[in-house]
Amino acid sequence: MRSQMTKLLMLISLMLASHVHAATVLDVLTDTQGRYTGPTVEDNVVSMDTDKNGFADASEVRAFLELKHGKGYESEILERFEASIKGTSCGTPFASTLHLTN
Repeated sequence: MRSQMTKLLMLISLMLASHVHAATVLDVLTDTQGRYTGPTVEDNVVSMDTDKNGFADASEVRAFLELKHGKGYESEILERFEASIKGTSCGTPFASTLHLTN
């Protein structure tokens, strides 16, 4: 389960980071020898996990990204992400009975 969440977070991070110019990212995240110096995926998940339950849910990911990039950052993507996690992205009348509640 944790592995799947990590893969999902990596995918989301890559999608959101695709809007940034590659040279700028490389300059910021590497040292003079070209070694990566930025935060690891695990570091970012720990930073996002505000309730300390071992993983970052959709609302924690959104709060983390908005804190870093400003309110409303990639809101359309993040709203779809939250809706799919909550089970509200399906338009069928029985969908709400199928998702688990927290």
